[in-house]
Amino acid sequence: MILADKIIRLRKQNGWSQEELAEKMQVSRQAVSKWEGAQTTPDLEKILMLSSLFGVTTDYLLKDEMEDEGHSDGTNMSVKRMTLAQANAFLEWRKSASMRIAIATFLCVIAVIPLLLLSAAAEVTAYAIPEHVAGGVGLTALFVLVAIAVAIFIFCGFKNAPFDFIEDEPFETEYGVAEMVKEKQKAYRNIYQKCNVIGACICVLSPIPLFIGAFSGKEFFTVMMLAVTMLLAGVGAAVFILSGVRWASMQKLLKQGEFSLRKKRTSRIKETVSTIYWLSTAAIYLGFSFWTNAWKTTWIVWPVAGILFAAVMCLCNLLVDREK
Repeated sequence: MILADKIIRLRKQNGWSQEELAEKMQVSRQAVSKWEGAQTTPDLEKILMLSSLFGVTTDYLLKDEMEDEGHSDGTNMSVKRMTLAQANAFLEWRKSASMRIAIATFLCVIAVIPLLLLSAAAEVTAYAIPEHVAGGVGLTALFVLVAIAVAIFIFCGFKNAPFDFIEDEPFETEYGVAEMVKEKQKAYRNIYQKCNVIGACICVLSPIPLFIGAFSGKEFFTVMMLAVTMLLAGVGAAVFILSGVRWASMQKLLKQGEFSLRKKRTSRIKETVSTIYWLSTAAIYLGFSFWTNAWKTTWIVWPVAGILFAAVMCLCNLLVDREK
């Protein structure tokens, strides 16, 4: 068996297309096609990369008389293999996790609503709600909702632990896994696209109630409309997450999009920056609110942070591209 036939055989055993092998080898699809057609031969560097990628020895690749696959003694021996059963289990878990994560995110977004409404109601004489009672109940509700959300996030983290290697370590998929995932991805594509459209529309339209409340000139009504705006924003975010988590799980297994080998490092940097950014925003909001006791106005921190976040992500992308 010549080298060309061995490349075809090993590629198909891993369930990769020529495009996927080309991406992993950092060459064009035409180059892979020429290798498999015996029109050209990979140079020594590419032979070593093929050996590491397929988990075979260079002798097996280069010696025509060797028909049995050898195993390389390099780092490839530690590369995990994703079986069909593992892939199915991972996709089923992420489908379940998407609902939990969406609910937890929704709770985080709306957690401040009780505090806003009660604080505004305390200013209305007709309701006769003491200010300290409104603040105490509102803060209690805020921390309870956030605690529930955090508990859900932690639970999902523990349940996802067996699959952490997908993001943290190099892995390869066994024969048939890629085809199965692609079929699921194809079937889910329409739902994913519709959810993105719906989520985007809800988020874009969510400020309308706030504008209506602002034009009314009534403070309590304005706060109520702000609550409606935050509810809509929470629903929009939940819709994005509900579909996005499932789609991302398929991309992770196929190493597509943000989860391709080329973009993985960029994605990790953005995740780190994002986590630090939003934790800092939450700390600033709570610290400033407790210090000034102006809970009715400090909510403005969140929309401002949302706008600045887009700028931070753009800057992050520019710095990563410049480093490359």
